[in-house]
Amino acid sequence: QVQLVESGGGLVQAGGSLRLSCAASGHTFSGYSMGWFRQAPGKEREFVATITRSGGNTYYADSVKGRFTISRDNAKNTVSLQMNSLRPEDTAVYYCAARYGQYSSRQYEYNYWGQGTQVTISS
Repeated sequence: QVQLVESGGGLVQAGGSLRLSCAASGHTFSGYSMGWFRQAPGKEREFVATITRSGGNTYYADSVKGRFTISRDNAKNTVSLQMNSLRPEDTAVYYCAARYGQYSSRQYEYNYWGQGTQVTISS
């Protein structure tokens, strides 16, 4: 079992920045690829970013590419999402997820999920 707890959400104005963190406990963190997903009101949950077990490779949704950066610290069992140039359409609940295997943008391939953290961007 892996337990994931997100933090760092909040309310910011458009153009601002936020940094989300996800703390993992349980099994060996470095054995899991990690991902961030989000769900806006009335919409399906969607992929945001993912990172390999070592942190050496990342992959982003087109909608956030160039604005968001995913990173991880295997010594601290954390994965982060730095979000810059935020837009109202980034408003959503953000979830981190862990996958025992290759990094992936597909939600169904993730084994463990956090409870989510709310991000609200005002225009």
